Amino acid sequence: MSTPMNSKVILEAQGIVKVLGTPPNEAKVLKGIDLQLHTGELTLLMGPSGSGKTTLLSILGCILTPTQGKLEVAGFQTHNMNTEELANLRRKHVGFVFQSYNLVPTLTAVENVMLALDLRDLKGPDAYDQAADALEAVGLGHRINAMPSKMSGGEKQRVSIARALAGSPSVILADEPTAALDAKNGMAVMELLAKVAQDTRRAVLAVTHDHRTLQYADRIITIDDGRIAGSERPKLSGNEVQAQAH
Repeated sequence: MSTPMNSKVILEAQGIVKVLGTPPNEAKVLKGIDLQLHTGELTLLMGPSGSGKTTLLSILGCILTPTQGKLEVAGFQTHNMNTEELANLRRKHVGFVFQSYNLVPTLTAVENVMLALDLRDLKGPDAYDQAADALEAVGLGHRINAMPSKMSGGEKQRVSIARALAGSPSVILADEPTAALDAKNGMAVMELLAKVAQDTRRAVLAVTHDHRTLQYADRIITIDDGRIAGSERPKLSGNEVQAQAH
């Protein structure tokens, strides 16, 4: 399997099973998922509605726990962690980008990013400087004091990405990041995520239905009926392109 130079596995899921509900109405949503995320890559997770994408994303982000299987994030095994330990791991090592932005409407752009840093116990001038730097990195250095109501959808999603970047997490998970945007802003956001993913200290995984995003992917994983259906690296050529289980 070809991976980027200096890349490493930053997240690994093994045999992930998730059962929702209780008998007789339980449903096995994930049916034995094996998955690795490598630093320096933008991975797209694609599949039809009901295939288990969002459930898998929630497990990888330590929001849900698997019914069976093991998850390792940034070198930490999660299967023996309690709720507080999982929350700490999530705060330190996982950044989230949501379809609906999830910005606090009464806070400015920089304050929204600082809120994420506050959860990581970083406050005061250092938090402001890091938040401002994150906004600068996503092209919003001139909008740090803007309120969400005065921003376009594309700008709101950029603030969401800056918030995910704050604190330098090991993994960024994006749930349908272009779904609420028009084509121009959606592709600008994907270009930004692809740029973020070039950092060999982190991996980016985006769940998407949007086939226009394929051109930005280093890797595309498809999921169907709770199982990994395929994996490929479209930017490689010739014999380097291969379907793979991991």
